[in-house]
Amino acid sequence: MLFMVIEHFTPANLGPMGERFQQRGRMLPEGVVYHASWMEFDGSRCFQVMEAPDRAALDVWIGRWSDLVEFKVAEVLTSADYWARLERGR
Repeated sequence: MLFMVIEHFTPANLGPMGERFQQRGRMLPEGVVYHASWMEFDGSRCFQVMEAPDRAALDVWIGRWSDLVEFKVAEVLTSADYWARLERGR
């Protein structure tokens, strides 16, 4: 499953987040794959595409960062997968 993850950062947490990332990396559990990310210009948000077998696996990763980051998550499909799914349903 693919997920669009939007991370919201507060300025006070940027330093601790950077330190944790430098020391421990992304801290992804087994089965969770990072694909790509984009930062908002002001650094307040990060948009990431993640892949996981299910939401519960992704929640393990979120739990490792939730003391410093606020998360919003949406399950997504690629455009090609969406249209192929729609065609199969007809």
